[in-house]
Amino acid sequence: MTQGKRISTDIGGDALHSIRELGAAARLARTAAGEGQTAAAARLGVHVQTIGRIEAGEPGVAIGHVLGLLALYGIGVRLQQPEGR
Repeated sequence: MTQGKRISTDIGGDALHSIRELGAAARLARTAAGEGQTAAAARLGVHVQTIGRIEAGEPGVAIGHVLGLLALYGIGVRLQQPEGR
């Protein structure tokens, strides 16, 4: 398990996969913009380790930080409800 805050062991595989995909998208967007993790952290107002944790797909990072990092690089997240709901 990763260091930091305790994470629920009930997080399913699909959710963990999505978290990792968000982290990978954040890293790709940041590097495409030519910025390092330090610059991204300064822009978002978080510690550089938080950027690393987001990009590594760690599930314990605050969702606001994850969405904030994605938004810095123009990435939005659209929710899709399961069919039949």
